[in-house]
Amino acid sequence: MVRFPLGERWYRWSAAHVVGIDRAIAVVLTLMCGLLTLTSGEGWIGLVVSLGMTVPLAWRRTRVAAAGLTVAGFSVLHLVVVPHTMLPSVIAVPIAVYALAGYGPRWASSWGLGLAVLGVIGAGMRYFGGESTTWQGKVFLTAFLIVFVVAVWAFGDLRRVRNQELEGLTERARLLELERAQEAEIAAINERTRIAREMHDIVAHSLTVVIAQADGGRYSARSDPDAAVAALETIAQTGRQALTDMRALLSVLRSDHPREYSSTPRVSDIDDLIAEMRRGGLAVVHQVEGEAHEMSTGAELTAYRIVQESLTNVLKHAGPAAQVTVGQRWGERALELTVVDDGRGAAAALVAPSAGGQGVIGMRERVELHGGRFAAGSQAGGGYRVQVELPYERT
Repeated sequence: MVRFPLGERWYRWSAAHVVGIDRAIAVVLTLMCGLLTLTSGEGWIGLVVSLGMTVPLAWRRTRVAAAGLTVAGFSVLHLVVVPHTMLPSVIAVPIAVYALAGYGPRWASSWGLGLAVLGVIGAGMRYFGGESTTWQGKVFLTAFLIVFVVAVWAFGDLRRVRNQELEGLTERARLLELERAQEAEIAAINERTRIAREMHDIVAHSLTVVIAQADGGRYSARSDPDAAVAALETIAQTGRQALTDMRALLSVLRSDHPREYSSTPRVSDIDDLIAEMRRGGLAVVHQVEGEAHEMSTGAELTAYRIVQESLTNVLKHAGPAAQVTVGQRWGERALELTVVDDGRGAAAALVAPSAGGQGVIGMRERVELHGGRFAAGSQAGGGYRVQVELPYERT
């Protein structure tokens, strides 16, 4: 349990019990001033004036302007109906001035200070004029009370400044908390988008290979049993790898099981990917130029996924006997990837294309995320071309 200093604990407790504290103070002052007024000989008129000045203090912080106006009105009535004695209830005047300055609106604070100064001058002229009091003494007492009232108002105004600072800090904390929540939501959306891209790449690639191998094995089962067995082995291997990747990807969404980790594909794994596609019956030529450069893990994963998605699209849409060339050129500042096929397109597609295909969209998003350039489209003489440029360092 966090233990706060005594002053901080008092501040927190008083802030939570404002109404109760104000009413307790008002009750104590009302009883004390009422008893002293009755013993002073001013009678019921003095008691009514005293009650009118002290009772409104119960609402000095909840109904600031109304309480201050009531105290001011009964203070003027005090000057009129109690001509010879200053009642103890005048202690309510500086309390009301402080409350107006600290908790009331600015106009009420200014008017409260002005009325209090005028009241002090009036009280000095009416109650400080005894035979033994010189005019110099009367002026000194009046000036002292004016300074006292102004000082009380100044302390109340400092309280207002502190309250405004606390409100500003509270609002800033609220905005920071809101901003943090928004950032967390944006991060969650980005993570879901990333997982969706990975899911698409894994599922689309694996199922395409499985379908192609299944069709090939079915056609060659009677004439070439060995080819059918090889196709089944490829299907099993592809399924196991896809299952492993799916488990590793989806484990980040579950909090009740430990995460499963698998190595992130890199540019060097493109050779294994092409070899797998060749075993699936796709004629792939792989051309590599230049010396490899160091790239970020995300950029290397993007390069791998681009080639994987492009070859998967060739397998799905290019038709039988299609040939594809994968170009991998290590330039001075960027890795250039090209995947070009000579297939017949959608007319010979192995799998019917979906209406809102996400493959090209996902590839474009991946490349742009790392500051690269992406272009894809059909070629004039047939086939499809994907061209990507991934910088080594994000600029």
